[in-house]
Amino acid sequence: MLTRIFTWETSLANRYVFYTLCAAIMFFTPIELIAKKYEYDPLGPPRKLTKEQSRVAEANYEKYCTLCHGEDRQGHVNDHAPSLRSKSLFESGIPHAVLRPLSYGREGTPMGGYLDEVGGPLTLEETWNLTYWLFEKSGASRVKLSTKPVVGNIKNGEQIYQKECSACHGKNGEGVTGPALGNQSALAHNTDEVIRYAIRHGRQDTPMPAFENKLTSQQIDDVTAFLRSRASGWKMTKPVLRKIPTPDEYVVNPDGEHPEFDLSDGMYVYAKDLNAALEAKKKMVLLDTRVPSVWQTAHIQGSVPLPYYADLDETVKDLPKDIQIVAYCSCPRAAADHIVRQLRNRGFDNTAVLYEGIFGWMHQGYPVTRREIQE
Repeated sequence: MLTRIFTWETSLANRYVFYTLCAAIMFFTPIELIAKKYEYDPLGPPRKLTKEQSRVAEANYEKYCTLCHGEDRQGHVNDHAPSLRSKSLFESGIPHAVLRPLSYGREGTPMGGYLDEVGGPLTLEETWNLTYWLFEKSGASRVKLSTKPVVGNIKNGEQIYQKECSACHGKNGEGVTGPALGNQSALAHNTDEVIRYAIRHGRQDTPMPAFENKLTSQQIDDVTAFLRSRASGWKMTKPVLRKIPTPDEYVVNPDGEHPEFDLSDGMYVYAKDLNAALEAKKKMVLLDTRVPSVWQTAHIQGSVPLPYYADLDETVKDLPKDIQIVAYCSCPRAAADHIVRQLRNRGFDNTAVLYEGIFGWMHQGYPVTRREIQE
């Protein structure tokens, strides 16, 4: 009996010391060091491209993507376009987190949709192959992510977001130097776990740091839940594609007088002056140099889609040299600059670029023609 009592009392004492030590460790240990660690199961690679598929995919990247994402996929060449060689992106985002914005774009951003069914230049197979080509170039190995929703405190997540994220991604998620996290199409296309993975692991080769050693797992869940809450009210719609103008429709106000623009740096016309010329029914040609899918979404009335990747030797034969041509994009100027420089090299001297781009045009309240949609 004495042995049993002694053993029990010793056990109680030991337990007291043990729990005291645990409490001390928890009190003095930074909370980041005891955050729950996530384990991700590996996921096999997607299908392997043939040599011909890889060749075509690389050519498509060079033609359609380098202007903004860079020749080496480094990103931030124009429009703060993200890096397309970030390891964590391709670990967690293949195929859909890359395929969907490539196919359908990011509404409200310069990223247009490149799938033919929304007015882009690529077939469904070509968008898939370009996605897989980017994955192969990244050298990443995929991880299996949960599709379950992430539960967190939205109010707390908003406070953390404003402190840690808003400087780059904007107070309202509109994007500053980083992507627009409040973009509803992006939120609809990405699962909670894809968002959480990006926060935890960051985006290599970009200014986006990993927060796994700065925020607790619960805080990361809270930010994820906050971002997810911004997606409420978004719904899928199907655009009704407009007919592309024919050459006989290129000239706006064909019976009007020629405008007399005072070009900044010999290249740029300001939105207020272009709008005044249109209101005065001046004669001109407006070129929308974005991917045609975003021309379908919204464009300046009367503009003609002439994307930055077009073969100008084929298309310039239908453009008049004796009428003022104004090109615009959403970069706000990179794609339009690219087109106008090529036009000037071909003898089109009466050319200009809309300085503010179409987003600046719309932000100043000038009109655009918006797409029709089917619910």
